Amino acid sequence: MDSPPGPVAASDGFSGWLERRFTLTERGTTARTEVLAGVTTFLTMAYIVLVNPAILGSAGMPVAAVAAATCFAAAFASILMGFMSNTPLAMAPGMGLNAYFSYTVVQQMGVPWQVALGCVFISGIAFLLLTLTGIRQLIVASIPNYLFAAVAGGIGLFIGFIGLKDAGIVVANPATFVALGDLKAPSSALAIFGLLLIAALSVWNVRGAMLIGIVATTLAGWVMGLVSISPEPYSLEALTGTAFQLDIAGVLGLSGRQGIGLLEIIFVFLFVDLFDNIGTLVAVTKRAGLIDENGKIPKLNRILVTDATATVVGSMAGTSTVTSYVESAAGVQAGGRTGLTAIVTGLLFLAMMFVAPYAQVIPLAATAPALIIVGGLMLLPLVEVEWEDPMSAIPAFLTVAMIPLTFSIANGLAFGITAHALLKMVRGTLSRTDWFLLVLALLFVIRFIWMGGA
Repeated sequence: MDSPPGPVAASDGFSGWLERRFTLTERGTTARTEVLAGVTTFLTMAYIVLVNPAILGSAGMPVAAVAAATCFAAAFASILMGFMSNTPLAMAPGMGLNAYFSYTVVQQMGVPWQVALGCVFISGIAFLLLTLTGIRQLIVASIPNYLFAAVAGGIGLFIGFIGLKDAGIVVANPATFVALGDLKAPSSALAIFGLLLIAALSVWNVRGAMLIGIVATTLAGWVMGLVSISPEPYSLEALTGTAFQLDIAGVLGLSGRQGIGLLEIIFVFLFVDLFDNIGTLVAVTKRAGLIDENGKIPKLNRILVTDATATVVGSMAGTSTVTSYVESAAGVQAGGRTGLTAIVTGLLFLAMMFVAPYAQVIPLAATAPALIIVGGLMLLPLVEVEWEDPMSAIPAFLTVAMIPLTFSIANGLAFGITAHALLKMVRGTLSRTDWFLLVLALLFVIRFIWMGGA
């Protein structure tokens, strides 16, 4: 007598759907492998749930609400990426752009965080339109690859510098601009402990090294009496402090000197997101073996449309630009080959929303070490610069140096692109296809004249 087919058939049906939807066998993977890969990716990038609120919180945004928005944006983007492109690429609010949002746009330029979120929203819409109209290819073609690498490296130094400052390891000095801080101060000592712990866990290849290090440092601070842990009851109302708070009218209504600044803000959000995505996509898809025989990334437009959509949704939830995470490579290393990996990562971020309010108990001394480590790891692309060739070395150096030294990604981009265009003119290698590069360089020169050192 045959056994009832009910539960088994349902299970087979679901397994069959997974197979058809994500082409598991074709890509040499299984559902179990994809789930494990998704968990691995989540552990390697879960630190953003603690670090992003710390950075945006310094801009006056409610920390608990930002933590929830971070979880929601990462969940929405990763799940959408999995279904849209069937790529093991997880997404979350991007490091570097969150620092630019907080330290440059809000604190340095004096733009209210609600208006800054409006800029993020508009940059997402612009990215979507550029992708759908094909102008994105024109932009990418006008910028040399070594400047992509230089921007990534400069942002790494920027993030690392912020981490050293938050840790009290580097402090202001009227004579030398910066100097070594008091390493015996309790908060600095705690940050150094966290830095050593994360570094040790990383070299031991412990999954979730940064997350473990942040939590352990917070607990150590609590034991030392440096952290007051008094979590409040879970409140959905507290999590809506940033949702739909973006001020688009504030963006469109500003004019004059500040208006030009806002155009620059949108430009930086758009370009850095574009650069970051191209670099991450190449790195992750190469490792996953998904690049086709022509060297192209399958379903690239779907990936970029997903990225733009995620940024728009993220700004409405209350966080800075959402982008692809290179930590996705950890999941690929664990065997992830399909969008199911990204979906599992997204579901874990969704579950984490319910503990998001407790992110406000994490001190700067605990998140600063993660910023320093992340900043260091972001220097890897600099090996792609041909440092022996002045044609690439000079613009690359200016880009890398000006981002942390002027506390502005925009300044680094401006110096690098302008220097590249000028050197091509001097060398006599400009061609008709460089017209967009010249337009960008001219706009940057006008920006320098108009805004001066602002």
